[in-house]
Amino acid sequence: MATIDVFNHHVPAESDFGYSQAIKSGELIHVSGQLAFDEAGEFLHAGDFAAQLQQTYANMDRVLDHYGATRSQVVSQTLYVVNLRQNAAATAEGNREYFGDHRPASTVVGITELTLPGQVIEISFVVDTKLPA
Repeated sequence: MATIDVFNHHVPAESDFGYSQAIKSGELIHVSGQLAFDEAGEFLHAGDFAAQLQQTYANMDRVLDHYGATRSQVVSQTLYVVNLRQNAAATAEGNREYFGDHRPASTVVGITELTLPGQVIEISFVVDTKLPA
């Protein structure tokens, strides 16, 4: 029987919106959209794409660390990017830096806005813990 392991950053949005940051069911971890907030739940770097992308990847690492998983076990990701044409090159560069030689399936969606004022990037992803770390 599969067990479920839920992870939260303990930020107000989790209770306000009624969701978990991640849920592991069996060998898969499904991760909600990560964004640029600090450990106290404060949104950082409004309007600064590069800084938000860096903080978002740091928050992805926090989720992976909780489960003892690594970037090489990420099998797919979806990136939501405000002003995609303007931020396409920075998105690609940040992705290559974060994953190195690993190449998860990836979808990038250009959108007009995200939940928080000044938020310009959000990334959700799926991890397969059966893959080699």
